[in-house]
Amino acid sequence: MIDALDDAARLVVDARLRPVIGSTFQPTGFANLGAAEFQRPGGPPSLLVESVQSLANHFESLGFDGATRQPIPLLEQLPWIAVLAADGGQHLTSSREEPHRLASAYLRDAEIAGEGGLAWLVRRLGLLPGLPLDWRLIYAAIFQLDPLCLLHGVYFSKGFRGNPKVRRALSAIIEAHDVAPVVSGGLKRDDVQLKSSPGQGAEEAYGFVPFGRTEYTAHEIIFSASLDLEQLRGYGLEPAATRLLTLIAVWELRSLLDGPLRLRTACDLELEEVTVRRPDGYELPGRLALEDAIASIDVTFDEPGVRVATWPAAKGD
Repeated sequence: MIDALDDAARLVVDARLRPVIGSTFQPTGFANLGAAEFQRPGGPPSLLVESVQSLANHFESLGFDGATRQPIPLLEQLPWIAVLAADGGQHLTSSREEPHRLASAYLRDAEIAGEGGLAWLVRRLGLLPGLPLDWRLIYAAIFQLDPLCLLHGVYFSKGFRGNPKVRRALSAIIEAHDVAPVVSGGLKRDDVQLKSSPGQGAEEAYGFVPFGRTEYTAHEIIFSASLDLEQLRGYGLEPAATRLLTLIAVWELRSLLDGPLRLRTACDLELEEVTVRRPDGYELPGRLALEDAIASIDVTFDEPGVRVATWPAAKGD
């Protein structure tokens, strides 16, 4: 299933997408920028449909149930850290939900196993004063704390000596090429008050408010993903651990392409065709076969499942 990836440097996948309804789509937008239009050398106008960082969030969400705030059953034995409120014990966040994952401020300022979170993480990562960073120890420690950080990246910055950083091993982007804007608009109605009045105008969400809207059409919409297999092997983990990370990454990729790609209200895309660019001749396994392979991997964790951190830590920690 993934044996053909053993000697490959990258798994690179391209997928052609299309809108589920109509021919227009709503691209990602950025504050003070709007849609991210760009021009490829010698090519027609292009557009960023979904960014690398946003697709990383989509990959991560596949393995975590947002409603229950728990990992899905397939991944429930993988280590992760839940952050609970010190006063009341409510679930606040976790290493699976935080943008900075294990490096989250909520973990850093929490109490874990009776110790301040920063000190606990520094000790587990082996960030000893006067010594160079032991990357093999760092990778092994991250694998035991939340292995998905080795797929999606983590950057230990504030308070962590040496600021160890792990790049994303799985990255993806969606671009549209030969694009044209579709300008339309609408009207927010107010049938209670036909005219605005002082203190009850558009700024207060009263009255009739016209608005403009810009969507796009495209000759092609392309999803491209790269899994850095050399990076996964470079962690120096046991073969079974490396195989587990590889299987989960391929499963995330397959699951994202198989599932509904409704990125925004007016950006609902579906798969047209998939092409594996590297390695030559490789075909993505099916999702169910990948899930069976993940479930059969025998990997030993120091503490499988969830660890609990409480935030904020008690004073003096």
